Amino acid sequence: MSGLALLSSHTATLPESDWNTFVAAHPDGHLLQTSQWATLKCQFGWQAERVALARDNRIVAGAQVLFRKLPWRQTLAYVPKGPLVDWRNPRLVQPLLDALRTVCAPYRPALLKIEPDLPDSPLLDLIFASYGLQRGHPVQPRSTILVSLAEGADAALAGMKQKWRYNVRLAGRKDVVVRTMSSADLPAWHAMNMETGQRDGFGVHVPAYYERAFELFPPDQSRWLLAEFEGQPLAAIAAFALAGKAWYMWGASSSRERQRMPNHALQWAAMQWAVERGSHSYDLWGIPDEVGTDPARYRDDFVEQQGGLWGVYRFKQGFGGQIMRYTGAWDLPVSPVGHRIYHLTRRLRAGQ
Repeated sequence: MSGLALLSSHTATLPESDWNTFVAAHPDGHLLQTSQWATLKCQFGWQAERVALARDNRIVAGAQVLFRKLPWRQTLAYVPKGPLVDWRNPRLVQPLLDALRTVCAPYRPALLKIEPDLPDSPLLDLIFASYGLQRGHPVQPRSTILVSLAEGADAALAGMKQKWRYNVRLAGRKDVVVRTMSSADLPAWHAMNMETGQRDGFGVHVPAYYERAFELFPPDQSRWLLAEFEGQPLAAIAAFALAGKAWYMWGASSSRERQRMPNHALQWAAMQWAVERGSHSYDLWGIPDEVGTDPARYRDDFVEQQGGLWGVYRFKQGFGGQIMRYTGAWDLPVSPVGHRIYHLTRRLRAGQ
């Protein structure tokens, strides 16, 4: 590693503040690479390490790795929305992958799974394969909708479908009030979140997970919004912003007063907040991957598609934006036997 210094949280040479500054400044920086995200995951079954390469005391590449125990005494080493590195520069990529192997070794990983926040690209596929990476099963949604905020909130509103613009304005006429949540509103969030999971068949986290997330992220990075009618909670969302980007992460809603369009009002309020934070895009976080694979086919004709994320897509596509398909997950088989066991157990769970 000529001219490069290895820093890691394992050796206490990589302070959280330095790491977070690097993530926020990196063009591919993402919320899931922040130390706050690692702290959250570590309180719910994961462990974490950070590794970085520095030149002249400046971090130039790095990755935050999460570790989860597997049933056969190995671990899954997972880099969500990373590593943060210029993949066109082998003099950075190879030393970083070597450093990751070294830092991960004490955890006995079966595989190292990476999931960069980069668009799907045949060239990127070739680059990853050249480092021994293999296509893996994604953890995060591979396809999403990105709403451009580069020209401001009014332009984002104008880019919505006509019915969605109407519904945003209707919510105001129907006396829906959107405000920032406080910790006192978390019980209402939990109740609506449980109702949402049962109604729509989605898995949700335990209440303590959201409570810790609410505590961990500062106001300039997160905004929890609640929509009410006459003081009655109708719906809520959690949005996050970092490195010029914003994400709709979680949402919860009741079945009351849905004709007042509280969910439309919430998304619009989150976009306005993101613009204020200097975000140039708003990621609606997750649509059916079939759409990302063939956007033209599902632009308008998806009425017959049911289940899964299709109901979510019907809602999200009305906010305009561009369909984005990320490169997805890539695996480095650190332990060839463990890697095979990992994929075998995945197939068995899926009934394949």
